[in-house]
Amino acid sequence: MTDIAVTQSVSNPDVAAGVAQFLSPVVIDLTALVVNGKQAHWHVRGANFIGVHELLDTIVDHAQEWADLAAERIVALGLPVDARLGTVAAKTATAELTAGFRQSNDTIAEVIGQIDAALAAVNTAVKELDELDQTSQDIAIEIARGLDKDRWFLFAHISE
Repeated sequence: MTDIAVTQSVSNPDVAAGVAQFLSPVVIDLTALVVNGKQAHWHVRGANFIGVHELLDTIVDHAQEWADLAAERIVALGLPVDARLGTVAAKTATAELTAGFRQSNDTIAEVIGQIDAALAAVNTAVKELDELDQTSQDIAIEIARGLDKDRWFLFAHISE
C-alpha cells in the first residue's frame, strides 16, 4: 500500500493577499444581494408581481453561486473569507432596502441599486486582477457578465 501525503497547495502569499483584497468585497456585496434580494422577493407587489417575484429568486440564486465561486477562489489560495452577517452588514457597499411591501417598480429600482453596488466591486476586481492573477480575473469576469445579464432582465420590467 502506498502512502500518499496530501497537502494544501501553497500559493504565492502576495498573490493570495491581492486576490483576497479584490474578491472579498465581491463576496460581501453578493452576500448582501442574496439577503436583500430575498427580502425584496417576499415584499414585491404590483401588476407584474409574479414575473418580478420569480426573477428575484433567480437573481438570489445566481448571487449565491457567484459569492461561493469568489469565496472558494480565495480559500483555494489559502486565505479565509469572512462573510458572516455582521461583517456583511458592516462592510457592504449596497444600500439598505426600504422595509415592508413595495410596488414592483420601486423594488426593481432598489434591487438594481444593489446589483450596481456589487458590479462596482466586481469591475474593480476585473481591472485589478488583470496582472495579478488571471484565473481570479476570469472568475470576476464571469460574475460581471452574469450580473449584467440579471440587471438587464430586471430593468426590462420597467423600461419602455
